Amino acid sequence: MTPEALGARLVALLAPVEVTPSVSGGQRYARATVDVPPTSWLEAVRATRDDAELACDFFDWLSAVDELAEGFDVVAHLWSTRLRHGVLLRTRLPRGAPTVASVVDIYPGAAWHERETHEMFGIGFAGHGELRPLLLPPEFEGHPLRKEFVLASRVAKPWPGAKEPGESEAGGGRRPIRPPGVPAPGEWGTTPTPAGAGGVGEGPRGGTPARPAGERPARPAPGARPARTPRPAGAADGQVAPERPTPGAGPVADPPARGGQTDDDGGTP
Repeated sequence: MTPEALGARLVALLAPVEVTPSVSGGQRYARATVDVPPTSWLEAVRATRDDAELACDFFDWLSAVDELAEGFDVVAHLWSTRLRHGVLLRTRLPRGAPTVASVVDIYPGAAWHERETHEMFGIGFAGHGELRPLLLPPEFEGHPLRKEFVLASRVAKPWPGAKEPGESEAGGGRRPIRPPGVPAPGEWGTTPTPAGAGGVGEGPRGGTPARPAGERPARPAPGARPARTPRPAGAADGQVAPERPTPGAGPVADPPARGGQTDDDGGTP
């Protein structure tokens, strides 16, 4: 079935509930995407699994998308191992009370995904029964994948993206750039200045001073060239003149003939 036919089939199964079908992706990655109201979430997941024409018997993944003032989108991807097609189910939850029915009774493999989505976005799944921490320590506060969550590590450390390639760390001249995920000055604590911004902070107490530049050797004046080391007289280009024996150092033995053999006394036969 084509993605359009899959979406139309699910619309017919959920009638008279208001359902919006569409297609996500393109070409071989096209997927039927069906938006359903939160009250019909459980019914839509069950119909996608049990209908003979859809037969999505494999639960692939479940996650969420933060749409800020519009709320959260909970998305699940279901796949048919027999018919080789997939369906994306999506529902939007209000930001004030983001809760939807759990699908663990239909797909037991969704338990891990719902726990992660609850932990990262703060979305509740009614009927799950075990939404305990999965990835973060129990004392962690907040939901890191919400867009209003401030990434403290980006505030405490210089952001590499504040400099263009080739700019020195001590130089500056450019206005300090606030890292992604850090609010505007005055909204949350003090925003440190990235290295290379000249030590001018954005927060009320200033920023982190720029690191000092490493000491470099002084450059020679224009036109000045270092003195060259004189080469031995008579030396050809790329060759070194042979050393002369020092007076009084005694006789120097002649080298053996090239390709010849030496006898036991060191002479050439």
